[in-house]
Amino acid sequence: MDKSDVTLERMRTFVRVAERGSLSAVAREFGIGQSTVTRQLRELEEAIGVPLLSRTTRRVTVTDEGSRYYADSVQILRLVEQAGDEARGARGAAAGTIRVSCTSAFGVLHVTRLIFAFQDRHPDIGVDLSLTDERIDLVREGIDVALRLGPLSDSSMKLRPLGQSRRLLVAAPAYLAARGFPRAPSDLSAHEGIRMSNIAGSDRLNFEATDGRHLSVPFGGRLRIDHGLAAREALVAGRGIAPAHRWLVDDLIEAGLLVPLLPDYSLPAVPLSLLIVPERSGIARVRLLVDFLVEAIGNLPGIERSRA
Repeated sequence: MDKSDVTLERMRTFVRVAERGSLSAVAREFGIGQSTVTRQLRELEEAIGVPLLSRTTRRVTVTDEGSRYYADSVQILRLVEQAGDEARGARGAAAGTIRVSCTSAFGVLHVTRLIFAFQDRHPDIGVDLSLTDERIDLVREGIDVALRLGPLSDSSMKLRPLGQSRRLLVAAPAYLAARGFPRAPSDLSAHEGIRMSNIAGSDRLNFEATDGRHLSVPFGGRLRIDHGLAAREALVAGRGIAPAHRWLVDDLIEAGLLVPLLPDYSLPAVPLSLLIVPERSGIARVRLLVDFLVEAIGNLPGIERSRA
């Protein structure tokens, strides 16, 4: 076997195994048998003449030679994809698939419709949308673009700030009729709270009063939930009071199913950002989606567009 056997298919398989650390995961991702993945890796290593991966019964790790080859392979595959983009661009049509990750509730209520509109505008572009509230490794999972709520710590990704997501305290009219309206943050101790179990610090609420004062009060309740759509259902069912993103409950407020509380006090907004895997940012279809989302998301309820 010689260097002509270093094919893009084998290189792409190696890159994904290096990123995921699992032959079986890559086999599932590509829709092929694990034996095919093993064969492609073996043929690539034979063509290059050095071991790229170290395999044990428990894990797959990249060798020193493999680390260098991985970095070069990522750049080669990116250039190949960009060359295809430029060729297709000559006839005016971006094509291919974009993998997008988004927080679940935001994705279901808003991003799915934005993706529909984007694909209507670009019919040759496919979108693989993954909805999860977990902070996944974008490179490992093969994601191109991710929409994230909250502070970010992954400095290796390209960041596009989208704005601030405004929150407010809400409850159902039936709950308030039975338990009364809180008039100040301190009154919340006598009420039933709906807490998000996957958000750190949800046992306290921080407010800023219209006169500039800052207050922090305990927030408790019998119901803890780890999904925004479930919290939305609990609110409508009158299970208690909860802080909610405006985009999560705006339609319910308009319909009279929920009531905003404590108008003289505001909750801190949450940053909304777009993360882009650097190696994918130059791909034409990725750039198109990023530009589309930056413009469209700023028009959603409760999103204060970033000035950056």
